[in-house]
Amino acid sequence: MTSILARASGGSAAVIDKRQGYLDSAQRLFAQARVAAEKGDVPESGSLILRALDQERRAGGVGPQVMQLIKPRQ
Repeated sequence: MTSILARASGGSAAVIDKRQGYLDSAQRLFAQARVAAEKGDVPESGSLILRALDQERRAGGVGPQVMQLIKPRQ
C-alpha cells in the first residue's frame, strides 16, 4: 500500500527527506505491529499502530500548509 503523502509533490529536498523519514518510520512500526499481532501481543500491536499513525500524521504536516498558501483578498 502506498501512502498518498509519499506521492505529494513540491518542496525542497530537506522537506522531502523529512517527510520520507516519517513515512519510513511509520512503515517500520506497521511491520513491527504485524509481528506483534501474529505473536498474539494485541496491546503491543495496538500501541505500535498508534505510533505508526502518528508518524504518518507528522509526514502530512511537513512542508507548506494550505492555509499558508491562500492569500487574503485586499
